[in-house]
Amino acid sequence: MTAPTTPALSPKTQVPAQIHLGTLVRQATVYTLLALLALASVGPFLWLVSTALKSPDANIFAFPPELVPTRPTLQNFAAVWQAVPLGLYFANSVLVTGSAVIFNLIFSTLAAYPLARFEFAGKNQVFMAILATMMIPFQVIMIPLYMIMLHLNLVDSASAIGGYLGLIIPFVVSGFGIFFVRQAMVQIPRDLEQSAVLDGCNSWQVLTQIYVPLIKPTLATLAVFTFIANWGEFLWPSIVLSKQTMYTLPVGLVHLQGAFSANWRLIAAGTVLAALPVIVFFFVLQRYFMSGTLSGSLKG
Repeated sequence: MTAPTTPALSPKTQVPAQIHLGTLVRQATVYTLLALLALASVGPFLWLVSTALKSPDANIFAFPPELVPTRPTLQNFAAVWQAVPLGLYFANSVLVTGSAVIFNLIFSTLAAYPLARFEFAGKNQVFMAILATMMIPFQVIMIPLYMIMLHLNLVDSASAIGGYLGLIIPFVVSGFGIFFVRQAMVQIPRDLEQSAVLDGCNSWQVLTQIYVPLIKPTLATLAVFTFIANWGEFLWPSIVLSKQTMYTLPVGLVHLQGAFSANWRLIAAGTVLAALPVIVFFFVLQRYFMSGTLSGSLKG
């Protein structure tokens, strides 16, 4: 009686193992590239924080670089806060950026609603004109915009309100914001709107009670984009501002660099303080931001 022989593996039984191995290689490659990208993105900020925390006797240019300070200190943050009116710059940036975010959400929603749900003559042409504004760099319209603000007495205005308006008005609405909100509204089923109309809702009630609650992730995402763009805006404030009491943080940081040109610890500390509001704002709206970017502002 002969012993049973083990049957040879057929090609069909070998293919899944090969596919599994190929999938693992692809995943490892993707995760490695993402890790390198994350390191390249976060690395400079970590180095900035490390420099801001180093004591005066630490060598910030040592090689190999010292990422974790041996004796971390917060005195650099206290020194820069006392030497430069960063609190005032913070308040100005919060006022200007917060106003830009609020007005962008309001105007983008009001403009996107008829473009998404109403039918009127020239609708497509209006939408295409709005999209065209996204292709025009700000530097192209900067001089005409400055002339408009100048004729409105909003440049170097004697009143603080006029000066702040000169900073805020150019950024109260954007073509991107209208497009972004409109795309979210288009995806909402019309059955919801029709049901609300049958229940006696007018257009304003449909917008505020049906559409706005459903596009909250999109609005949160737009708020994050607007906040980041306006918080770091330097070109326009540097043109229209001449009074130090109205400086925003980006303009104030340039003067900080001039005041402490040889002290990189204080410059790093001021830069970290300026970046913290952006990080906090993002993490507060992170849940809505990820939902708005990944799921198209709609849940299944």
